[in-house]
Amino acid sequence: MAKQKPNGNFNITVTTLAGLEEVLAGELRALDMEYIKVGTRAVTCSGNLRQLYEANLWCRTAIRVLKPFRNFKARDENDLYAQVQKINWSEYLDVKQTFAISAAVSHSTFEHSLFVAQLTKDAIVDQFRKATGERPSVDLVHPDIRLNLHMHENIVTLSLDSSGDSLHRRGYRLQTNVAPLNEVLAAGMIGLSGWDKKSPFVDPMCGSGTLLIEAAMMAQNIAPGLYRRDPYGFEKWKDYDAGLFEMVWKTAEVKASFEPRATILGYDIDPDYVEAARNNIENAGLENVIKVEEADFFKTSAPEEPGVVVMNPPYNERILSDDINLLYKNIGDTLKNNYQGYDAFVLTGNLEAAKNVGLKASRRIPLYNGPIECRLLKYELYRGSRRSGEEHTES
Repeated sequence: MAKQKPNGNFNITVTTLAGLEEVLAGELRALDMEYIKVGTRAVTCSGNLRQLYEANLWCRTAIRVLKPFRNFKARDENDLYAQVQKINWSEYLDVKQTFAISAAVSHSTFEHSLFVAQLTKDAIVDQFRKATGERPSVDLVHPDIRLNLHMHENIVTLSLDSSGDSLHRRGYRLQTNVAPLNEVLAAGMIGLSGWDKKSPFVDPMCGSGTLLIEAAMMAQNIAPGLYRRDPYGFEKWKDYDAGLFEMVWKTAEVKASFEPRATILGYDIDPDYVEAARNNIENAGLENVIKVEEADFFKTSAPEEPGVVVMNPPYNERILSDDINLLYKNIGDTLKNNYQGYDAFVLTGNLEAAKNVGLKASRRIPLYNGPIECRLLKYELYRGSRRSGEEHTES
């Protein structure tokens, strides 16, 4: 494998969604990573093999955990091919293994990431063919070894992808609704809310239950990787330490608790969504931790103790509402009247409609729900008449 520093530490790059970088950095700090640096949709750090395994198992806002092993400048096609050929690929890949390359290119003389990936693949297989008379095969769906190529201004970083399948695919979801929330985005929204994992957590438009399950996993200290069915990418690496990974896995199992530590409550007006949420919750083993009820949010009241509301109402993008402006007005009225003492976080991709909430947002955090540009709006819902006569409008 790539040369490592004497203490066993090496560089690690962890990718995430735009807007969640600081949350991810906090998760990496909790794993005692060193030299943590926040970038765009990624955080770099330094750690050892155990910490790389832990990052895959524990990081709730990580999409992929990459291990960079080579940097070089590629001026043109011939240069890229020659630089890739300089690497001894037998250190990373056996001729009988399958592999795939994902490439991202920006601000470079190369315009197409697919072309760069193809050229890199050619250089690798040509090296094997020349040395052994055989070549490893490409498998884009379930490769043994995933390589990541990042080219910015003609500087190439090649990394091993330790995650394999994207880490947002936790493995607990049996059913989703029309517009399911990405698990990483859900975990990031909860992280941004500052929820203490002890006070009540309410999702009043819970759909298939993703926010509820992610919140419960946090409260119960359950590593999201424990639900995963597919092997991790690092399990096919030449330096894979099965005993070390078993220790990391068993430690995570011991830390998990299934005795409820917080009130986690979800509502949805659609009985099909309630059923889907309950099925997913049961599949995650969290039916004793999360309570879901079929209810109209506008007729609900908050649990007595102050907590947080986190919700992802329709934007009129993938789920259509009969009257989106009235929907958001009713959300604002219900929060103001029935959820006093709570902090509410509303993710929306419809900022025009959100003006009808009628409350002043104390924070507006840019996020993306898939391709949809959104804002996570924070509303502080004061108790009693402290704000009476001071009606604010979202702008």
